[in-house]
Amino acid sequence: MTDRLHHKLLRRLRFRESWVIFFVVGFIMMNFPFLQIFNKPNTIFGYPLLFLYFYLGWAISILVIYLFTLAVGHSNDKFPENQ
Repeated sequence: MTDRLHHKLLRRLRFRESWVIFFVVGFIMMNFPFLQIFNKPNTIFGYPLLFLYFYLGWAISILVIYLFTLAVGHSNDKFPENQ
């Protein structure tokens, strides 16, 4: 089951549209409306919300880039089409 899901995810990430969508979402998330939402004096475990927003977004973007590099690295592999 997980092997099939892994192959489907890697096959999907090879499409150019997914690269563009993740770039646009990342660009939108770092602009005014979202920054204003998290620019509050509230804290979670003593850390300001904006600080956590930036660092969690940074970690998620690194994960997405890692998944894209996996998909590009496996682009020559033959994935089962009927799963």
